[in-house]
Amino acid sequence: MKRLLFTHLFLLLLTVSFAQKKIPADYCITQDEMRLFQTINSIREEYDKEPVKLSASLSVVARTHCTDLFLNHPDTSICNLSSWSDKGNWTPCCYNAYIPKPLCMKKKPKELTPYPYYGYELAAYFEDGYNLDSLVKLWSDTKEVLDMILTRGAWENKKWVVGGVGIDSNYVSIWFGQKPDKVKVPHLCKGKKIQKQAKAAPSKKSYFYLIIASFNNEADAKEALRRTKKSGFKEAGLLKGEKNIRVYLNKYEGLKEATNVKSSLSPTYRDAWILKK
Repeated sequence: MKRLLFTHLFLLLLTVSFAQKKIPADYCITQDEMRLFQTINSIREEYDKEPVKLSASLSVVARTHCTDLFLNHPDTSICNLSSWSDKGNWTPCCYNAYIPKPLCMKKKPKELTPYPYYGYELAAYFEDGYNLDSLVKLWSDTKEVLDMILTRGAWENKKWVVGGVGIDSNYVSIWFGQKPDKVKVPHLCKGKKIQKQAKAAPSKKSYFYLIIASFNNEADAKEALRRTKKSGFKEAGLLKGEKNIRVYLNKYEGLKEATNVKSSLSPTYRDAWILKK
């Protein structure tokens, strides 16, 4: 009788555990998250890397972590953005460079979703809120970030197969995995399918602009452009936005070319950044 009771209890615990790991029935990926995911694959393709497939499981983990960071702020004091609070159905941890806890990060997909493999996260914080332009600038300025996205350097023994993205207010989280996700690819919010969005995106050609300054009025921007061209940058120009006017040294069809040019600039232009538009 005791053995039968134990067996029933064990099966019940397994059922509860599995139920907790299901993807929420109303889960969908937002337009901003989809554009972020497409940007990741654009960068990978620019460097001759295979695109990764969108993972529902890793995307749920990504958004869950962003929400935890936004609401509970485990990233305080010595704890960095890979930390998790004790306010949810996961293992909390304080992650820092001196006492790293890689399993805390790696096991989150297993803890929160049906994805049974390790995951690897890249998280970012933006003081003024999420902005895709700012994110591309951050990636282009940080070798370690590009190495992770492109599986180079310390990541060269990895091969990303799937990826997930999440955004909540000031926080962005990107996850990679080396094994396929058996969960169905998520749909865009408002009922639109991802495949339709992905096919429509390439219709508008984008360029990577090497920006050196931004102004609120056209007179100042034109004067800066005049000085820039006088310094030898004949292809320099103005890029007008809704709120400002940017001065760029040149524009390029690929991020790789823009990044290489940026790295070769003199110290005078050390604050130059790359904008995709």
